[in-house]
Amino acid sequence: MELETYRFTPGNGWDREPDHNLDSPNTLVLFFGAPDYSLIEDAVSWLEGHFTQGVILGCSSAGEIFGDELSLDCLVVAVLRFRETRLRIACTELAQTGDSSRVGHQISSELLDNDLQGILVLSEGLGVNGSQLIEGINSALPKHITVTGGLAGDDDRFERTWVWHDGLRSTKLICALGLYGSKISIGYGSKGGWDLLGHEREVTRSVDNILYELDGQPALDIYKRYLGERASGLPATGLLFPLSMRDQESTDDPKVRTILAVDETEQSITFAGDIPQGSFVRLMRANFDRLIDGAATAVEEINLSRYHGGPVLCIAISCVGRRLVLGERTEEEIEATLEGLPGETRQIGFYSYGELSPLSSGRCDLHNQTMTLTLIWEDE
Repeated sequence: MELETYRFTPGNGWDREPDHNLDSPNTLVLFFGAPDYSLIEDAVSWLEGHFTQGVILGCSSAGEIFGDELSLDCLVVAVLRFRETRLRIACTELAQTGDSSRVGHQISSELLDNDLQGILVLSEGLGVNGSQLIEGINSALPKHITVTGGLAGDDDRFERTWVWHDGLRSTKLICALGLYGSKISIGYGSKGGWDLLGHEREVTRSVDNILYELDGQPALDIYKRYLGERASGLPATGLLFPLSMRDQESTDDPKVRTILAVDETEQSITFAGDIPQGSFVRLMRANFDRLIDGAATAVEEINLSRYHGGPVLCIAISCVGRRLVLGERTEEEIEATLEGLPGETRQIGFYSYGELSPLSSGRCDLHNQTMTLTLIWEDE
């Protein structure tokens, strides 16, 4: 596998011109960029014009990751030319949130084949129900297929996200990239690092990803009491106080859910993933050092037993809430991911509205407020 990474900054252009000689039917051009597409439109058009044989896929970001640096309002790109790995992509537009599971099942069914090894998912970040999307994806796949990815971001505005493929940039697009063949290896790791706050409460009324009541009381009212003065900044300030959610029947670690919207009339909160009725939740708050340690721990979870040298792409997808909390220390978590990876690793990524990565059971699920890592390499 040949691998190069590039960065385009408005006003300065490319850090170096992408090598279009890497173009081939087995080439992947993966990018993450500024929500304001006009800032990077010329660069994306350049990629489209010079890489005509392979697959080009990208999405909007709440902050771009390039190596060990955080960038804003730019474009970060990885170009991978595989020797033997085949690529296939399935995309569809999401008409409404309730279609999330159906769309997930549809795109993964299109990719299913005997030598399918893994799927990378990029989804629009606001209209989708991430839990139901991944439930639909899992329903069509054998358990050994690795699924990772993320939901597109829009800084902390929660107004407009987009996914780009094959010349189409859409606020409703969901794409899944299939990786095929015996030579491809995919590693993954995911960790949070938040502290629990307050006592556990039962979800007494919810519908899918909309939470109405906790312990029989209006959910938004309880949430505002915890946030105090910061409640006036909802939903953005809710990123600083996600929920830890556990299901009594689950053997996996608790899941984390983060806010997408609030409804003052209904006193409800909309999350990026489902909040099942009967589950138990606790608020969480930031601990700077633990967030950074969590990023390092995500590296420790990755199985590198099949790695014996050669280029590695690390796709780092972290939650915008972590970026807002860490502030000037954000790059510390990005640096922490690279410290434990092979020396030939190149890293790009983005800050997202939701992260997709396997649980301890091996089945993929939606995460919020985590640093998730996907490593891709070809066996020598």
